[in-house]
Amino acid sequence: MTNRTLASTREAAGKAILDLAREGRDIIAVSADTSKSMFTTLLLDEFPERFIDTGIAEQNMMMVAAGAAATGKIAFAASYSVFTSMRCCEQLRTFVAYPKLNVNVLAGIGGFSAGIEGPTHVATEDLGIMRCIAGMTVLSPADAEATKRAVHAAVDIEGPVYIRVGRDSSPVLFDDSYPFTVGLPNLLREGNDVTLVASGIILSEVIAAADLLAEDGVGCDVIDLHTVKPVLHPEVILDSARKTGVVVTVEDHNVIGGSGTVVAEILAGHGEFILRRLGLDNTFGETGTPEELTRKYGLDALSIKATVRNLIDKT
Repeated sequence: MTNRTLASTREAAGKAILDLAREGRDIIAVSADTSKSMFTTLLLDEFPERFIDTGIAEQNMMMVAAGAAATGKIAFAASYSVFTSMRCCEQLRTFVAYPKLNVNVLAGIGGFSAGIEGPTHVATEDLGIMRCIAGMTVLSPADAEATKRAVHAAVDIEGPVYIRVGRDSSPVLFDDSYPFTVGLPNLLREGNDVTLVASGIILSEVIAAADLLAEDGVGCDVIDLHTVKPVLHPEVILDSARKTGVVVTVEDHNVIGGSGTVVAEILAGHGEFILRRLGLDNTFGETGTPEELTRKYGLDALSIKATVRNLIDKT
């Protein structure tokens, strides 16, 4: 792994959709006037007959995608995560999830990546909302390679899939040997002192924090929770927590309903652990660059390191 190279997760998703179409999969992409920002223009340019733009009408976008999926096509609905998860929530629940249609929601500009557009566009509730919908698979890949794997996996999942991606380029963490199995958390490195769990592109900060802690002699298990729902192999997290006794989750999302809640649900009833959930605590996001917001909410590598040291020193 390396964090020196950067790549866009939303561009990786657009390329993966195009690759699937080239492979002969019956793909159709639906956009709400976001084809350039979500890179579905890649499909449009090569397969224009497989692309529909509804204009700035996200609810219509989702219904068109549902209709396409009902006819047997593999549908992708691509727009900003703040709109796909909230403005389209009823359509996703009632007309996509209830009939178990394979509509793949490409939810871009997730978390802090929309910070420069203000709190109206900072989606820090989306994963929690999507987790509540029955039958919804929720994926939050950490880099471009993981995003590619998530898109390829999504088309073979029964029912709807929500894939959260970012905006600007983010650190490349994995190469083509990266294992991606829906529902199976990846244990990226091992240590005996603390378990660090993260979903999405914030994982790069967690890995950097683990490096800093290693310099201080603190060994970290680092777990990539790329599948927020369903977690089919909770033992990956449980075994690590039993070993270290201290668990810290990190997410650019509200701590209510996101990956921190997932981990809390897994640990509940299985022993005594120290659990600290880092993220937004029952508040809205603010205006700022992703870097500024990451620091403000204590999710940068240095802040994570300080939190871990404080927890360990108290045990």
